[in-house]
Amino acid sequence: MKSIKIYFSLLTFLLTYNAFSQYTEVINSNRPGVSRSAFSVGTNVAQLEVGPYTIKEKHTPLNYEVSGFGIDFSARYGLLFEELEINIEGTYQNDKRKLISRSGFTSEDKRSNFKNFAIGAKYLVYDPYKNAGEEKPNLYSYHANRTFKWKSLIPAVAVYVGANFDTKNNPFTAPDVEGFSPKIMVATQNNFSGGWVFVMNFVKDRIGSDFSDFQYILTLTHSFNPRWAIFGETQGIKSDFYADNLFRFGGGYLLSKDFQLDTAVTLNTKDTPSVFGINFGASYRLDFHKDKKIDNNNDKKDADKRKPKSKKKKRKKKKDDVDFDDDGSL
Repeated sequence: MKSIKIYFSLLTFLLTYNAFSQYTEVINSNRPGVSRSAFSVGTNVAQLEVGPYTIKEKHTPLNYEVSGFGIDFSARYGLLFEELEINIEGTYQNDKRKLISRSGFTSEDKRSNFKNFAIGAKYLVYDPYKNAGEEKPNLYSYHANRTFKWKSLIPAVAVYVGANFDTKNNPFTAPDVEGFSPKIMVATQNNFSGGWVFVMNFVKDRIGSDFSDFQYILTLTHSFNPRWAIFGETQGIKSDFYADNLFRFGGGYLLSKDFQLDTAVTLNTKDTPSVFGINFGASYRLDFHKDKKIDNNNDKKDADKRKPKSKKKKRKKKKDDVDFDDDGSL
């Protein structure tokens, strides 16, 4: 029994250590929620995350309904440093807006465009788990390694800087929003014992426009085992053009170390408008990551340099001496 506990203690330690590094042996996806992790995908890792969805909205005071479908996507790449990631992300939607007037007249408006499209970079500025490998597990107590640690309340922190691109006469954006506009974000992440992860995002979007908005996203994820995980999320949006509080629930399944499937439901609690959506997503990565080699001067060339040179007296060459080539021939 003691050997089993030691085995699980070591396993827990190794899994926890891998989760705290930038690069992980299995895919590290932002899905199925919409929050962004504080950590990057790892250097030389290219990752694609997509999620088709259906959407239904009903605005009771204005008496209109929206139904349609869309797709959100993100392409991520770890560049130069473990802490740096560049990404392209956006949401494209195609729907019908049905308006019913007080006289009973009905009109339909077909709409399609990008609700958002942004290019940016994220950098991890603080990683409290960087030296987590120095901590040794308790080899005699599995439960001791699963107990809450107060220092886990200190989150990893990343900053994001990007640019939105919005087309003219976009039905999903405010009237004055057009062209490029800055976007900034602060992302934090806490990795707790027992498979719990808590992520917070604070976003200032479309800076400089009359309808710039502020968003916060809080996501709590729990993994039951290395393959299954569930999540709950709340997203607050505040601007003069649109304001809402959205809630998401769902889960993900790790099909392989480079491929993840997920699903989620989105809803809110108001009628201006009411929102209900279902999405199915997938994340896939191309892993070209290689661990950096640490030069500790232990290679053969450096070892040869450290060998003491033998002092040999050179013999004067006599007239009758014969020179040999390296292969022994004359």
